Amino acid sequence: MVKIIKTSLLAAAFVTSSLVASDILATVNGKNITKQDAEVFVNATSPNAHFSQLNPVQQNMITERLIEKVLFMELAKKEGIENDPEFKVALEKIKEELLVNLWMKKQLESAIVSDSEAKEFYEKNKTKFKQKERVHARHILVKDEKTAKDIIAQLHGLKGDALKTKFIALAKEKSTGPSGPKGGDLGNFSKGQMVPAFSKAVWSLHVGEMTKEPVKTQFGYHVIYLEGKSDAKPVSYDQVKNRIIASLKQQEFAKKVASVAKELKSKATITNVASEVNSTK
Repeated sequence: MVKIIKTSLLAAAFVTSSLVASDILATVNGKNITKQDAEVFVNATSPNAHFSQLNPVQQNMITERLIEKVLFMELAKKEGIENDPEFKVALEKIKEELLVNLWMKKQLESAIVSDSEAKEFYEKNKTKFKQKERVHARHILVKDEKTAKDIIAQLHGLKGDALKTKFIALAKEKSTGPSGPKGGDLGNFSKGQMVPAFSKAVWSLHVGEMTKEPVKTQFGYHVIYLEGKSDAKPVSYDQVKNRIIASLKQQEFAKKVASVAKELKSKATITNVASEVNSTK
């Protein structure tokens, strides 16, 4: 049901905003192509992507596609596609979809969840809101096993600050991974965020230890050093407040839609042919 709420390219046409020169990417026969158009185009293809985050080459490619779209639209009009019966049928279908999409959107927006309701939900489910156990690790990534074993040999016998200092120096010198310049620092992460072999090796270490054998993954061979570990701990209400409110609004929305659907069905004349056919099989 949530997918229905996402507005289509046509729905985005109803969004109005003040247009400034910096918003215009191109003008085709007097029609402006804006950054908002590009954002809708990108988001329709990749929901988590944004036009502003693309590199210049990708942005130019998107702009070219939008220019072509305008030109094709003009050509279609010249060739009378708007008068084609198939177009008129398709347009009516799109209108129907748009009507439902906008109605659904308004129902979700009208759902109200108070702070007290969200707080009550948090208190009842506090044990579910926990930050997972996390580790802070460094690694040295190399292409072959021999190089990894040589690095382990250079670190053999070192402990405490001496091991950490030497590890960081070797990471800066030899690691082929993007974290190399930072001494192999991978920051903090929880179980499941790294590939299985790497994750298994990290969680088998004690703080201040390094792997005694190279760890092979699809990226190469790793030598791993565990710098720190933190236990799972409760997450405060403020940290999850917005997530709880959004979840409760979705629940309220789903209940309302189900209730309205039930009421409408009870008043409508419905003949479910598919159901009748299945019941005879």
